[in-house]
Amino acid sequence: MIDMQIALLADAHDADGCLSRIAGLAGRARSAGTPVVHLRQRLDAYPVPAELRDIHPAVAPRPGDAVLDKDSADSFLGSGLGDLLRGRAVRRLVVTGFATEYCVDSTARAALSLGHDLVLVSDGHTTPVRPVGVVPTPAQVVEHHNTTFATIQYPGRSIRVTPAARVRFD
Repeated sequence: MIDMQIALLADAHDADGCLSRIAGLAGRARSAGTPVVHLRQRLDAYPVPAELRDIHPAVAPRPGDAVLDKDSADSFLGSGLGDLLRGRAVRRLVVTGFATEYCVDSTARAALSLGHDLVLVSDGHTTPVRPVGVVPTPAQVVEHHNTTFATIQYPGRSIRVTPAARVRFD
């Protein structure tokens, strides 16, 4: 779960719907014994009040969840994510979060490059709302990335793009 922080979601496309779908998905993952990892963008360089840097209450970490801080769009870079996944023998990542064309894209590609299988939750990522008339729209950004990951090739990797309701943890 990438960058689902209060401050970042303030102007996100379909934030409430995305939060709801991710919350349900995280609950199902926990029930199945699947690790839930929250990646949190450090916002130290921005004038953001501390309480808005927190992960949104709708998807807040629960006991047993991991929370890792990051400084770049690639959630693997300097965060300890790779070590955590190796330590838990995780092979398949279910990716959700904020900033479709930045953090979600970078993390999904890095996961594939590092040998992980990928499930991109098609209705579980979002991006900022843009001013009227700016193209692409947030919905177009999300659709573009869903289409890209549905057709991209990484030999030896399984890549699926599926809505949250169809993700399985068995």
